Amino acid sequence: MQTSAAATQIVCDMTDASDTPTERHAEYERLFSAALLGRTRTRDGVRFRFRGDEGIETWVQDLAAREKACCAFFTFTVTRTDREVHWVASVVDDDIARAILEEFYALPDAVAAGGEALEDRLSRRGLRVHEAEPGLYQIGTAHVAEARAYRGAAPR
Repeated sequence: MQTSAAATQIVCDMTDASDTPTERHAEYERLFSAALLGRTRTRDGVRFRFRGDEGIETWVQDLAAREKACCAFFTFTVTRTDREVHWVASVVDDDIARAILEEFYALPDAVAAGGEALEDRLSRRGLRVHEAEPGLYQIGTAHVAEARAYRGAAPR
């Protein structure tokens, strides 16, 4: 099923997540240091390549599912070749979503710096992260006082 950009909110909703943003960053750091072989840009997104060792595919699938649960504007596909696991990510047709996809591509280099560094990098792109309510992060242009409305939440 395809979802239009207008119908998909550019939010990261971790209110029902089993982990925190800090724990998620740490997990990315562990995965990248344990198994990342490389990354490339694709026509529509990015591809991470991981070693095909036992358990890696399940680990990547689980992490991709949790990311999709909180960031519905992403599309993730995890596949396996003979020796590798590929995680392909793309986003809806939206400038903010594409900026976040660029940060996703940079994640192997940036994840050790933590969430505040991510917010700084987004800010340099003209975006701001706003915690509308605990666990619900809206992402919008820095020039807009209210990031995209979601569940009727107003900025604090």
